[in-house]
Amino acid sequence: MVEQLLKQGQVIASYGKRYGVELQDGTQISCVTRGKRNDLACGDQVEVKMTDTLEGVVEKLHPRSSLLFRSNAYKTKTLASNVTQVIIVLATTPSFYEALLNRCLIAAEAAGIRPVIVLNKCDLADNSDAMKLLQVYQDLGYQVQPLSAKQDISPLKQWLKGQVSVLVGQSGMGKSTIVNALLPDSAVRTQEVSEVLDSGKHTTTAAHLYHLDSTSDLIDSPGLQEFGLNHLNIEQLEHAFIEFRPYLGKCRFNNCKHTHEPDCAIIGAVEDGKISPVRLAYYQGLTQELGKPDY
Repeated sequence: MVEQLLKQGQVIASYGKRYGVELQDGTQISCVTRGKRNDLACGDQVEVKMTDTLEGVVEKLHPRSSLLFRSNAYKTKTLASNVTQVIIVLATTPSFYEALLNRCLIAAEAAGIRPVIVLNKCDLADNSDAMKLLQVYQDLGYQVQPLSAKQDISPLKQWLKGQVSVLVGQSGMGKSTIVNALLPDSAVRTQEVSEVLDSGKHTTTAAHLYHLDSTSDLIDSPGLQEFGLNHLNIEQLEHAFIEFRPYLGKCRFNNCKHTHEPDCAIIGAVEDGKISPVRLAYYQGLTQELGKPDY
């Protein structure tokens, strides 16, 4: 039977239509999928049919405990699966996009994955302005960790222990520096995976999973310039703003858009200083962008 030939494995690299899979014995093989399927992600648990010594076909995808992905009106891009937390990497220089930070937080909340915000490159510039900007997120209960990855990676290690983490962030924030600091041989390991996949080089579209220790994994994803949230409906979007939750359902109108309506509980909370007007503005902008002004 075909089932007897299948081997258990984990996706540890994604190169478009080809994937690196690590089998249970540690062997790394190059895999393709059946038909046109190309939505596997680093962290996926799969079953593979071997077609050669180091090649196979993914025949089965196991259920995922979590999935982080982004989407626009035309397509969806999976970033990582079966992760327990998202490490959102920012930097003092170049300046980070607060809008992208909010989108990452919303995606993490919608997926039920804990986010941790890391402010990297604190050794290169005064981080007081950046930390002041991030205070609103600390006040919401999000962990904000200052870091100088090139000097001392240890402050980040406490958040990675026992977790399956995915690094996300815009290009230039120092994600590669973080990976290299945590795993000095990661460049070599990445090249080994690239050779297994016959890609010849570590492309910018690749994602990789690394084992930090026996209980901790880290997924490095390509740099982001945008983070589409087209997969969220209005209820999911509202709920992803964690400070909105105590006030949802308390507006005068059931279809309140939280823009100008009388007796809007969200607007009232902003006026009372309990919700940041910046966050409300991001919410209002997203409802317009997603074309979901109505329930």
